[in-house]
Amino acid sequence: MSAVIERRDIPDTWQLMPLKELGDWSGGGTPSKAKPEFWTNGKIPWVSPKDMKTECITDSEDHITNAAVEASTAKLIPAGSVLVVTRSGILSHTLPVAVTAVPVTVNQDLKAVTPKVGVLPEYIAWALRCFAREILNTCSKQGTTVASIETAALHRFEIPIAPLDQQKRIVAEIEKQFSRLDEAVANLKRVKANLKRYKAAVLKAAVEGRLVETEADLARKRTPSPLAGEGGGEGAGYETGEQLLQRILETRRSQWKGKGKYKQPAAPDTTDLPELPEGWAWAKFDQVTERITKGSSPNWQGFEYSERGIPFVRSQNVGWGVTDLSDIAFLPPGFNAVEKKSVLREGDVLLNIVGASIGRAAIAPSTVEGGNVNQAVAVIRLLESGVINEFVLLYLLSAQTQRRIHAEKVDVARANFSLEDIREMPLSLPPRGEQDRIVAEVDRRLTILRETEAQVDANLQRAEHLRQSILGHAFSGSISSQYHPVPNCP
Repeated sequence: MSAVIERRDIPDTWQLMPLKELGDWSGGGTPSKAKPEFWTNGKIPWVSPKDMKTECITDSEDHITNAAVEASTAKLIPAGSVLVVTRSGILSHTLPVAVTAVPVTVNQDLKAVTPKVGVLPEYIAWALRCFAREILNTCSKQGTTVASIETAALHRFEIPIAPLDQQKRIVAEIEKQFSRLDEAVANLKRVKANLKRYKAAVLKAAVEGRLVETEADLARKRTPSPLAGEGGGEGAGYETGEQLLQRILETRRSQWKGKGKYKQPAAPDTTDLPELPEGWAWAKFDQVTERITKGSSPNWQGFEYSERGIPFVRSQNVGWGVTDLSDIAFLPPGFNAVEKKSVLREGDVLLNIVGASIGRAAIAPSTVEGGNVNQAVAVIRLLESGVINEFVLLYLLSAQTQRRIHAEKVDVARANFSLEDIREMPLSLPPRGEQDRIVAEVDRRLTILRETEAQVDANLQRAEHLRQSILGHAFSGSISSQYHPVPNCP
């Protein structure tokens, strides 16, 4: 008896049957790669797990010749057979199943069943998808390096078999309802893609001065007064980005505690930089920061992370605009004595500069105050005289800056963005008040975006649950409709 369905759970005219009894089962194999004639100009599809991303197999990436079929265990499997992956890492969470629309061969990681008369291949395929989780839980081999299904256990697994006319109605109804679901899911995915594009557009507009009214425009709207121009210079009525930069540089000089003579950082080369709005200025990160540094990882013999101590931020903790501290590591107190330069303050801007997560950026929260970072995370500490960290974060996450980060330098093994690259990177600098308004407007828009995205994700999850509900009803005899043949598994 099946571990997941019992006789009393299905109509009286149905029966539970082991998969072994539903048709002729066969496996596959790989013709010798040492014989190119087996693989050159082959016309016969040779299906492997990488091809099992569709419900219907009409072709495959690799093809073999008739000679390869005759000389190997990769025997021809007729159209109208059901393929199931039995060895692949994907089996840790998914059971790929497909119906063949053309004769194929398969490799050793798949099994095929050619149904006997009275059993539809589509019916078997949908039943396997319905009971996929139970098959993975009860038929998987234990102790294997690659997730695998035990063939004998798969053959013993029982599924409910309806009379042929009902199989036809069940298959037709599943396909009708899934077609509607697929259309709804496609629409939801389009919404997600549009939300992603909208977010990129918001960030782009924010750092180019097109998201809110500029200080220059607001100054022109204000009623002229005798005090107009105080603090802004040249009658501007506000502190421009250029004036803000000069004030930052003066602060930087006054706070200098380094060795030797103070050296003023060079201004950026604006030759290839886009024109900025009135009142904005180009700066370098080196001009507006107190510190740009990174940390290191402990290399002590026998070192292990602690359950408590110094919070240690690694690249996996730095997301796209957020810090994820769910798996934060901790170091013993002595580490900060060695790595003083990279001790964190709340509000530091963190940027991943190595590996697959390069470009992700976030702001250090209060929970990591006094913590440290590893060598894959740069710490950008701004001078406290005018540039707010939230605006710098938006700048780093914008598409144009991300392109610069990814294009600047690629190591032989993995992407790498150096501290010097950060120092030399240009920064569009709005007036201080405009920074606040930009950050507030981005936050407002992205809050709405996140709420919408959460609703879309919830609906996508609901759609997946609905699929399982439809299949559950189908194989307990609760749905039926008229059958429409689908010979080519469209």
